Amino acid sequence: MSESFKEMFSLHGKTAIVTGALGILGKSFCSGLAEFGANVAVLDLDKDKAEEFAKGLSEHYHIKAKGIRCDVSSPEEVQTMVKYVVEIFGKVDILHNNAGGKSADVEACLAPFEDYSLETWRAMMSVNIDGMFLVAQAVGKQMIEQGKGGAIIQTSSMYGLIAPDQRIYEGSEYLGCQMNSPASYTTSKAAVIGFTKYLAAYWADKGIRVNCLSPGGVESGQTELFKQKYSARIPLGRMAQRDEMVGALVYLASDASSYVTGENIVIDGGVNAW
Repeated sequence: MSESFKEMFSLHGKTAIVTGALGILGKSFCSGLAEFGANVAVLDLDKDKAEEFAKGLSEHYHIKAKGIRCDVSSPEEVQTMVKYVVEIFGKVDILHNNAGGKSADVEACLAPFEDYSLETWRAMMSVNIDGMFLVAQAVGKQMIEQGKGGAIIQTSSMYGLIAPDQRIYEGSEYLGCQMNSPASYTTSKAAVIGFTKYLAAYWADKGIRVNCLSPGGVESGQTELFKQKYSARIPLGRMAQRDEMVGALVYLASDASSYVTGENIVIDGGVNAW
């Protein structure tokens, strides 16, 4: 073979864009890509915090990183972002289409399905689906122009595959509201998986691989009651830690997965095995 197995995981000389880079998992994802040698465009809504985090990546991992503000639901901002990234880094090799979440209006987002507003539903879709579409479209076009393929990884959720067990939320509150996982989240994350498969087939002849990551529940300050109920539903008996998602991302971003496209790697502690 022309290269060692270890070298297949190297990202040295590659440029990665990470959306939602300051989120629950985003910082770990950026750090993992940087540690394996990638230069990283750190995208989020807070420009100052993105720049601060990017500076830390550069200093710690000795790579090039840049914090960039981008609202992924805005076609204009997405187009401007891709041009800016190319100006700074010269190319794009990897996209981690990771931005997503719930509405800023917690009470509306956690409302019972029977009372869920169309406005809140659309707010969720504007990021989780529209943003995913806009960024993939703009970056994919850039990769095609470069003519050297690329790797796109999109973040879904285990709730894109299964419905949440609403019983685990009973007795737990978030900012004064009864916790739950809304239908808009499950629906949008299921759409990400379908979108990934579509793009994988559509861009295969361009050398662009498109895959999906579907994390399970990650420990991030939930109540002890919730963690106990959630963990009881998981074969491994606990919630995930943030860094446990990074290995799969590095694999999908690297040449180690050069024959992998259209796949969804589920990192859920085994809940789909029940």
